[in-house]
Amino acid sequence: MRYYAIKTIAMKPTNHVLMVRPATFCANKQTVATNFFQRTLPIDSREALICAQSEFDQLVVELEQNGVRVSVYQDTPEPLTPDALYPNNWFVSLPQQRFATFPMLAPNRRLERSKAILTFLEKEGVVFKSIFDYTVYEEQNQFLEGTGSMVLDLPNQLAYCALSPRANKSLFEQFCKDHGFTPICFHAYQTVVNKRLPIYHTNVLMAVAPMFAVICLDAIDNPVEREAIVNRLQSCKKQIINISEDQLSQFVGNMLALTAADGAPLIAMSTQAYAALSKDQLAQLCQYAKPVHSPIPTIETLGGGGVRCMLAELY
Repeated sequence: MRYYAIKTIAMKPTNHVLMVRPATFCANKQTVATNFFQRTLPIDSREALICAQSEFDQLVVELEQNGVRVSVYQDTPEPLTPDALYPNNWFVSLPQQRFATFPMLAPNRRLERSKAILTFLEKEGVVFKSIFDYTVYEEQNQFLEGTGSMVLDLPNQLAYCALSPRANKSLFEQFCKDHGFTPICFHAYQTVVNKRLPIYHTNVLMAVAPMFAVICLDAIDNPVEREAIVNRLQSCKKQIINISEDQLSQFVGNMLALTAADGAPLIAMSTQAYAALSKDQLAQLCQYAKPVHSPIPTIETLGGGGVRCMLAELY
């Protein structure tokens, strides 16, 4: 991998996303040790898949009706990849036709990396000229799970990362060096059986949009790190919408800024997240973007990820 300078680009969030429609879906036993948002449901794997596919399809319709271009790839039953509907963890598309693939902690998640998806994206008009492969770091037990582990502020060339077993600091800094981002590392925790344990992905506790940021500041226990994040967001002139740990558990932090076909700003989230917003928080959001939401209770419960996790931005 080589380093080259990336110019700061004034740009809107993308209008185009990839979504992977699941062919299998269940609670992934290989991720539950680090994803404390995963829970069980009294349904079998067949019913879980039917529910997940229905929720998936409804979300696609909601996004498309609001002017988002959605490229849907139908996953295959083999190999068994219960988390395939979260494609943003294994690859990231960046402006200037850059593409990166990432090392993932769970062995069965590594099976999600698919040449068929790359071929599908090419047919959808997505061209990649520079490809960065970070997957070799799996051999060193170093992981960085795409825009799950990182929240990118593209116009300001900033990258936020809550360090965890799925987000290695040195690898994160290498990614930032390769792509011209300023790295911002911190630690974030959630309470699990009276213990403070690392939050598995940065994108469940914060979302950065052009004019605002949604973040659970209470999850950042270290006051110095917390103040540094606040100062950085304020220096970028973003309104901070602070959410509680209870709202965090309802995936309120798991949002993604998008742009409609007519250029209007959107913010995508689950219906659970939307319902958990206070009136004041919703009013703040609506100053800057139109909320777009759809119910995905089965996916959130068994998968431990929300709407943002299901969307891989394409540039």
